Amino acid sequence: MNSFEVIGGKKLSGTIVPQGAKNEALQILSAVLLTPEQVTISNIPDILDVNLLIELLGDMGVEINRTDRHTASFKSAEVNIDFLHSEEFRKKGGRLRGSVMLAGPLLARFRKAFIPKPGGDKIGRRRLDTHIIGFEKLGAEFNYHPEDGYFHLDAPNLKGTYMLLDEPSVTGTANIVMAAVMAKGTTTIYNAACEPYLQQLCKMLNRMGAKISGIGSNLLTIEGVDYLGGTEHRMLPDMIEVGSFIGMAAMTQGNIRIQGAGIEHLGIIPDKFRQLGIQMQFEGDDIIIPEQETYEIQTFLDGSVLTISDHPWPGFTPDLLSIVLVVATQAKGSVLIHQKMFESRLFFVDKLIDMGAQIILCDPHRAAVIGLGREQKLRGITMSSPDIRAGVSLLIAALSAEGKSVIQNIEQIDRGYQNIDQRLVALGADIKRI
Repeated sequence: MNSFEVIGGKKLSGTIVPQGAKNEALQILSAVLLTPEQVTISNIPDILDVNLLIELLGDMGVEINRTDRHTASFKSAEVNIDFLHSEEFRKKGGRLRGSVMLAGPLLARFRKAFIPKPGGDKIGRRRLDTHIIGFEKLGAEFNYHPEDGYFHLDAPNLKGTYMLLDEPSVTGTANIVMAAVMAKGTTTIYNAACEPYLQQLCKMLNRMGAKISGIGSNLLTIEGVDYLGGTEHRMLPDMIEVGSFIGMAAMTQGNIRIQGAGIEHLGIIPDKFRQLGIQMQFEGDDIIIPEQETYEIQTFLDGSVLTISDHPWPGFTPDLLSIVLVVATQAKGSVLIHQKMFESRLFFVDKLIDMGAQIILCDPHRAAVIGLGREQKLRGITMSSPDIRAGVSLLIAALSAEGKSVIQNIEQIDRGYQNIDQRLVALGADIKRI
């Protein structure tokens, strides 16, 4: 098992380019199964989860031509669906929660799919109900086989229908959209997710010949078509990386330019970091975070303590709450972090408390952070990364701390951040992979 050894206290300085969006990649790569024609995708993040999905596509018989680590062409003319019911797929797919995204396109084009029990982060319950119920409403039959650990889906006749989703799940919406694009008739999805990544998927599908309207809203209308063709697609910059770098600059008193940040797609994210007192400037599509001696958390207009919580888009993404929490530890003032969607995502705060942070974990969903205002630095410790976002939050804490920190289980960080150690060394960080 690999670890990061970090000597903290270095001010980061320089320019960094965010990778392609991980959460978009898992949807877009799955969509290549919808057509026998060539689909070329650029700005692919070179990370474990995405590379594992590409490997699974290759195992299924998809022809893959990787121009470089960030560009690839896919041709799904011959697809071996039976591989999806193999022990090899169960082992690989079970490690990757994103493998569930293969079900929608497979149902649309081949009328059957298999879903292994999902893996991924240990951040609490992540239901598949939205996916399965959506497929059933389109006419798919669903059975769970405990003896092989698979969900079996059959859909000889997918038909368009109206559905009101019980939650605006991003992956659930994407999966249902991909299943519906080749169903007979019209599908209407209300309470649909409307994240930029989902908008990207819908625009790509329309270029392939789909008929999707309402993109960017929570009401999608999909007229089924008989055939989808090839296309080219470029992924957005990863908004979670952008937010991570904003927090990293503030915590280390650095001066960082985030080049090509995709500002128009960041929504409320910059405003939430401004509420923590972090200054930033926009130049074209670049974000500049200047060196700040201190940053002070705002209060609400009535003077009460600021609360930052997650919410479906265009609200604040839950993937950045861990980052906001760790950044608040060195701010002036207090903030309540309310993680509504996942009940285990705040459990990493015990490591921050061991480092000297003043945090009260109120319950599995809420943590009160009393900022130290840099009067007392965090201290380096040995710790383990429980999930992707908590792992990077602990890395940010280690970069700002006094002394040496060791972060174990960094495979979790590698799942979502490409070559993060090398990229941070280029900014002046003292970090080694051991």
